[in-house]
Amino acid sequence: MNLRGLRLAVLAPIAWPSPPPGYGPWEQIAYNIADGMRRRGLDVTLFATGNSQFAGRLESVVPVGCAEDPALDGDVYAALHAGRLFERARDFDLIHNNFDWKPMTYALGSSAPPLVTTIHGFSSPQILAAYYGCAHRSFYCSISDADRDPGLAYLATTYNGIDPTEFTFNQRPGDYLVFLGRLHPEKGTHLAIEIAKRAGVRLKIAAIPHDLEYFKTQVEPHVDGDRIQFLGAVRREARNELLSGALALVHATTRPERFGLTMIEAMACGTPVLGARMGSIPEIVVDGVTGFLFDDVAEAVGRVPQLAGLNRRACRERVEAEFDVERMVDRYLAAYERAIELRLPAPPTADELRWRAHDWWDRPMAYTEIPPKPASVF
Repeated sequence: MNLRGLRLAVLAPIAWPSPPPGYGPWEQIAYNIADGMRRRGLDVTLFATGNSQFAGRLESVVPVGCAEDPALDGDVYAALHAGRLFERARDFDLIHNNFDWKPMTYALGSSAPPLVTTIHGFSSPQILAAYYGCAHRSFYCSISDADRDPGLAYLATTYNGIDPTEFTFNQRPGDYLVFLGRLHPEKGTHLAIEIAKRAGVRLKIAAIPHDLEYFKTQVEPHVDGDRIQFLGAVRREARNELLSGALALVHATTRPERFGLTMIEAMACGTPVLGARMGSIPEIVVDGVTGFLFDDVAEAVGRVPQLAGLNRRACRERVEAEFDVERMVDRYLAAYERAIELRLPAPPTADELRWRAHDWWDRPMAYTEIPPKPASVF
């Protein structure tokens, strides 16, 4: 099927502009999808913030990202944002939702075109009710095989993709570890600190404190400006320099990772990943080639001296082969073709219905709140 000229609407989140100047993984991927499809000849309209940068058509109801201006009510603008798209639904042949579950409810009972929703992560088990309730109206794509719910059907696994040319490759390993992301217990900044201290290696923390209490009690007391450095949020060039100059990125999550965009950004710079063996991380990191997987802090500490011996070129090649933006666009084009062919998702199977009937606490760990730390692990 030739999709050139297809009228595509891409709905991005609005916490940050698309693309974001720093943090904002969902906004970054929504932009990468929209721009990639535009370059493939699709007629793309990106629904994002007014200060977003997009070479195609841009629609917005909010002038800046809701996280950029505390006077903006995110819930109000989220509703208006989704409403603006579905007000124009008949102008499009397909809608690609990257804004979680709420926009799907606008399509229930409507004559909107086929809807594809990328599930960037389940924030809680209760939120699955929305995905189940909209499963007859929206097709779903997962961002990793690990982050799939057995009660849902999926069009495809569509790994996130970046442009490797935006990241500077560095053949020489640095002498520090880096943590990049957001400061929250599930991201394991406290574990990265413990690993660095026990391994005798400096750690640079570049992150936004999403959980201020966690930052104050488990991160800030260890920051000394030397062995443990806190850099705050870092933006494009500074982030690139930080990643390319590191010995490794530490990704010590305490709950199964959904995808982990920072891992492929680091590998694009040639920087290997020291990652917890859970969720999507074994899909992203080739153990012993582009980094090391670990089951506990002691194992991670033992791997630190081996990081400098890894082939940093292999890290870059892994991204170019599997996580390049063009590879992501290929996967989504195949998903679009299938969605247009089917028009609506198939009814749920008996197995899917059985999973939907499970009590919340019986869900697989990837779909629960942050699990308690087992004594045998962390």
